[in-house]
Amino acid sequence: MTAVKKLGVILTDRGSKYAVSGAPVSSRTEVDTVLHALKADKSYAKATHNTWAAVLPTGALKADDGESGAGMVILRMMERADVQNHVVIVTRWYGGKKLGGDRFRRVQDATRTYLDQIDTGA
Repeated sequence: MTAVKKLGVILTDRGSKYAVSGAPVSSRTEVDTVLHALKADKSYAKATHNTWAAVLPTGALKADDGESGAGMVILRMMERADVQNHVVIVTRWYGGKKLGGDRFRRVQDATRTYLDQIDTGA
């Protein structure tokens, strides 16, 4: 399995911090392995949310991890970018203030940053 690509904390909003990570995957087992590897880092394990989506040969998968609707935001962006056989994980450390609808914009910003990285091969 390819190593997890962690871009680290890429943005903050009212105290909440967002990071984005991902890896090539081809099965649900590999998705679980990537999530396990990410959470081996204590700061990610303690995060409020590790929301993710993956587009696999068997279909699309997503999980909100308590951030209702966020997995679908990631999934739609991946489908629009035609990114397949990949998992993208947006991590949020809650900063104490509710972001309302802005939380979806932050998930989009984080996902876009990751997708731009894999588009350019950076």
